[in-house]
Amino acid sequence: MISQARIAAAGLFVLMAWPGAASQALAQTPARQPAPPGAQVYFHYPVDGLSVPERFTVRIGLRGMGVAPAGVDHARTGHHHLLIDTEPGPPDQPIPSDYNHIHLGNGQTEVVVTLPKGRHTLQLLLGDYTHTPHNPPVMSPKITINVR
Repeated sequence: MISQARIAAAGLFVLMAWPGAASQALAQTPARQPAPPGAQVYFHYPVDGLSVPERFTVRIGLRGMGVAPAGVDHARTGHHHLLIDTEPGPPDQPIPSDYNHIHLGNGQTEVVVTLPKGRHTLQLLLGDYTHTPHNPPVMSPKITINVR
C-alpha cells in the first residue's frame, strides 16, 4: 500500500520536474462565478436586534439570482451559507463547513438553528456550485440577535 506521504512526495517531484507544471495546476482552479449587479441575499427572519429562543428557524431571501444545490453549475445561481459568530473568509476560497459556517447545499432557503443563550452574530453568504463566493460576493449585512 502506498502511503499518503509518498503520493504527496511524488506529486511534488512531478511539479518540480516539469517547469510550469505548478502554474498550470493553479491555472486550472475554476474562476469565481460572476454575480449580477444588484444581487442581494437577506434575512426574512430573524431581523437585527431580535430576541429569539435557543432553537429557531432562519428564513432567507434572495433577489436578482436563483438558488441551485451545491455541485450544480448554472449561471446566476448559488446556494446559501449561514455564518454564525464569524467573519467571511477570503472571497476566492471555498467557504468552510463547520459549526460557524452552515451550508445549505441542497438549495434550502431556511434552516433550524440551535444556539446557546447570549448575543450572536449572523450573516448570509451565497456560494457557487463549488461553495466559493461569487464575484463580487453576495452577502447580507451582519445582524446581531439575542438568544434568551
